[in-house]
Amino acid sequence: MSDDPLQRIRLHGALPAHIAIIMDGNGRWARRRKLPRPFGHHAGMTAVREAVGGSLDAGVGVLTLFAFSQENWQRPADEIDALMALLEEYIAREVVSLRERGVGVRILGHLDRLPDSVREAVARIEAETSGGEALALNLCISYSSRAEIARAARRLAAQAAAGTLDPAAIDEDRVAAELYTAPWPDPDLLIRTSGEMRISNFLLWQLAYAELYVTPVLWPDFTRRDLFEAILAFQGRNRRFGRVSA
Repeated sequence: MSDDPLQRIRLHGALPAHIAIIMDGNGRWARRRKLPRPFGHHAGMTAVREAVGGSLDAGVGVLTLFAFSQENWQRPADEIDALMALLEEYIAREVVSLRERGVGVRILGHLDRLPDSVREAVARIEAETSGGEALALNLCISYSSRAEIARAARRLAAQAAAGTLDPAAIDEDRVAAELYTAPWPDPDLLIRTSGEMRISNFLLWQLAYAELYVTPVLWPDFTRRDLFEAILAFQGRNRRFGRVSA
């Protein structure tokens, strides 16, 4: 059998339509090198490029990356400033390449908390990549899954109060339609780097039947080969969705 993981993926057939990644380990990567934490975040930009490139190579349709949680606002101010500057840098450096490769970028989260310059950069990358159809790239910034679900409940409650929605008609599909991820299928595969065994308030609703893949690789060291190995592991799973064979 070929040692090329991409070739093996193609031989195995079924691909995850949507991959979600918790990008963890930047701080530990920097600490092991006796560097300040922002150096780890900056090094993680290379891994983002690897994940995007690998998803395009493999033919994945949707890639959702957990970049910055609402809880992360509690970090030291200098680290937050560095992360916001890094986001602006990523957008400035990557927007042309992403557009040319057919990547459509969306930013998911409570964006009102972002600095004005970052919101402007976010609006730019969403507008300039809006026609991308090769890969939907979702960057979760200032994101909390519990807050997302609460937001969906408020939107449904407002519709019911206005008389445009019968509360009895609220089902799983109606809830899902009010989530940030409504335009895309739920993730089939969740990857978490750095070996931590938790999902950290990320896509709690959407990950109900996702396959989980945890790797000890720290995010800055993550390559497209690591992505391909996760996809191969996914292809070897028996996904029953609560059912059993007769």
